[in-house]
Amino acid sequence: MDILTVRGLKKSFRDKRVLCGLDLSVPEHSVFGFIGKNGAGKTTTMKAILGLFPVDAGEITVCGERVCYGETETNRHVGYLPDVPEFYGFMTSREYLALCGECLGMERSAIRSRTDELLTLVGLANETHRIKGFSRGMKQRLGIAQALFGRPKLLICDEPTSALDPIGRKEILDILSAAKTQTTVLFSTHILSDVERICTDAAFLKDGRIVLGGKITELKGLCSTEEFTVAFRDPHDAARFASVFPQAKRQSEDTLVVTGDATTMHAVLQYLAQAPTSLCRLERNEASLESLFLEVASS
Repeated sequence: MDILTVRGLKKSFRDKRVLCGLDLSVPEHSVFGFIGKNGAGKTTTMKAILGLFPVDAGEITVCGERVCYGETETNRHVGYLPDVPEFYGFMTSREYLALCGECLGMERSAIRSRTDELLTLVGLANETHRIKGFSRGMKQRLGIAQALFGRPKLLICDEPTSALDPIGRKEILDILSAAKTQTTVLFSTHILSDVERICTDAAFLKDGRIVLGGKITELKGLCSTEEFTVAFRDPHDAARFASVFPQAKRQSEDTLVVTGDATTMHAVLQYLAQAPTSLCRLERNEASLESLFLEVASS
């Protein structure tokens, strides 16, 4: 079952067309990566799913219910984390989540229980400082907690790891991975390693349309290029190899990475078989989403 479907979505802002007949399906209980370059229309799509503005054409359904601008009843199924979440800085995280519970009409005992559960999930259970003193990563974690407070069936996160350091990114990805036991997760990003780490499904957005989508394992198998790591004992052999294959990228003075199609790989193997070199390692690298993304972006 698909928790979210988007069909033929079109949206323009004045003379700029952002979405051009976008189709998207997000399976229930998946962690779905929505991939695209900056300005590709990811945020516009997410705001349309939330019913925050009228669209020019198309239909969006969440949990089988149609999304309508101005009548956003479907948002009761949705939790949302914007790319830069804002809070009342004078509150603590516990006070802010209590406010969220009151807005949802929950009883005090249920609010306390849910607050404890979520602050533990996002690693803020022992944090007593005011939100105004929070780091960017702490605010992202609190944002996930508030988005999950009402037990949504769909959690939407707009570039949740942008502008975070490696440790902060890892923490947010771990939280989103843990959250998949409670909900379906859709998050937009242009950081391909984040998608490979936690996503089960993904879709590539280009020129206002989905140009490729599916299971992560299936997508990796679509790469038309291959990649080899070639390492030599003698750096001079590496230099000679680089002169024959100028497309090879150096990892070090004695190690190179070659990317290309089957013809390129055959030429590499033929050279290594015929030339007397100090080859010590030849390794075929696993296909990556980055390789596929570069193919899609340049096509």
